[in-house]
Amino acid sequence: MSPRVDPVPGDSDLPERVDVVVIGGGIIGASTAFFLAHKGISVALCEKGRIAGEQSSRNWGFCRQQGRDPRELPLMIESMRLWRGLDRLIEGDTGFRQAGVVYVAEDEKAAAAQEKWLAYAEPYQLDTRVIAGSHLAALLPGAARQWHSALYTPSDGHAEPRQATPAIAAAVRRLGATVLTDCAVRGLDTAAGQVTGVVTERGRMACTAVVLAGGTWSRTFCRSLGITLPQLKARASVLQTSPVDKAPEVAFKAPGLGFRKQRDGNYVVAYGGSNDVDIGPDNLRFLTSFWPALRAAHSGLRFHFGKRYFAEAAMPARWSLDRPSPFERVRVLDPPPASDLLNAAMANLRAAFPAFADAKIEERWAGYIDVTPDAVPVISPVDPLPGFFIATGFSGHGFGIGPGAGRLMADLVSGAQPIVDPAPYRFSRFSDGTKIEVIAGF
Repeated sequence: MSPRVDPVPGDSDLPERVDVVVIGGGIIGASTAFFLAHKGISVALCEKGRIAGEQSSRNWGFCRQQGRDPRELPLMIESMRLWRGLDRLIEGDTGFRQAGVVYVAEDEKAAAAQEKWLAYAEPYQLDTRVIAGSHLAALLPGAARQWHSALYTPSDGHAEPRQATPAIAAAVRRLGATVLTDCAVRGLDTAAGQVTGVVTERGRMACTAVVLAGGTWSRTFCRSLGITLPQLKARASVLQTSPVDKAPEVAFKAPGLGFRKQRDGNYVVAYGGSNDVDIGPDNLRFLTSFWPALRAAHSGLRFHFGKRYFAEAAMPARWSLDRPSPFERVRVLDPPPASDLLNAAMANLRAAFPAFADAKIEERWAGYIDVTPDAVPVISPVDPLPGFFIATGFSGHGFGIGPGAGRLMADLVSGAQPIVDPAPYRFSRFSDGTKIEVIAGF
């Protein structure tokens, strides 16, 4: 089931020329388009379906610094700075609240992993700390059990995925940029080895730069250009409850449970620490590249072989740009949620917090997370094709880091001083001999 998302009307006219075309109407693409337009650069934001139709509206809504891969921390810190003033900047409502995030540890081993992460984060002087006993209990009113300890960051928070990206996209239009929905980009126009435009289902549009922020579709688009992007996907399932009183305000994660309170009093709930992998041909192609990540996360992954494999195997690697592309055949990727995981999450929630005993399940949905071998995103130019940029592979961390990632990409495209050092996110790390490794993060 697809969650309800604030609608964003698309423009009807295709511009003949813009400076930059951004492909993908999720939070990364919308944020990139916003910061480019904010710099006075002409932009067209192209979405094959609807704004925030896929993972950008289906995630938990956490905006967190804690638990991040150390390579992401500088960008996430900047993203949090942006979140705090984003509503004023875009003249819209993202639903952002700085209510804190708590990750509990059930035993000494889990607590040691959190302490190890604190050592990575120490140079950044975050307000993250370990809490236990009465301090932890005060943040978790009504809890029916005690946990060993928890990692707590008061300055972290959450926003509303169903309204945040639409609000940013609406701001893109207010700045005079073009937002095109139900408008797939089939491919690129090039001349002398560099980007000169795009071919959409509505026609051609000239430009000097293209940003691909296509989420799980980015691998397919790159493959059609002869570019190998090592990216896989995982399916994450989420549910929403009816409103609950006297329950925690902080966003919460524990083994087998994650939740946060929405502005309307409903709660978003997930199992936490477990995702499904619908095996496709790319899982076999990239097995060697992803082996370190698989070893690090194998206990939290459930593998399934079925119809998805054959659907992806039948997808063409290339197509004629004057005919419908795979992006037009599937406007919104809407996978089924894992009912067993969601039922288990709800049982865990009711056992840990009796206030949820009578809460009703109002909605269930799932979405696909785009994953890289080191679980760090690509935010980078593609050197062999000047004018082509990629922002993808956010590995389940994309919503919170979205504004910062969009700002960084806008800096790279425009040639401005980058908001943070972009080296950790370079596309070339997968081919230049860099050791690809998964570093502490959760």
